[in-house]
Amino acid sequence: MNEPNPSQILQQIAQIQRMEPGKVCVMGQGPNGPYYNLQCRENGKAASRYVPADQVEVVTQHTENYKKFKGLVAQYADVIIAQTRDERMGGVKKKTRPPKFSSPRTRKSKS
Repeated sequence: MNEPNPSQILQQIAQIQRMEPGKVCVMGQGPNGPYYNLQCRENGKAASRYVPADQVEVVTQHTENYKKFKGLVAQYADVIIAQTRDERMGGVKKKTRPPKFSSPRTRKSKS
C-alpha cells in the first residue's frame, strides 16, 4: 500500500477549520424534545456543556472533525517516524546471527 505524502496529510489537516473534542449526548427528554450536552475531558477532568437543539448538528460535525484531526495527526506521525527510521538505517543491513545448532545435552553423573 502506498504511504501518503506528509504534505498531503498536512493539507488535509489545514482544511479542518472547526473542531471540538468530545461527543454530543442526550441529557434528557423535555416537553419540546431532547436536551443535549457535549461531554469531554479538560485538564484531566470530565466536563460537559449544554448544546441547544438547533446547534446539535453543527457541534456533532465539529466533534467528527476533531476525530478526523486526531487520526490525521497520528497518520502523519507514523509516516514521519517511518521515514526517520529508514533514513537512519539507510544502507545498514540487519545483522544476522549464525544459526544455532543444538546438540542433545548429556547429564552429568552424580558420582
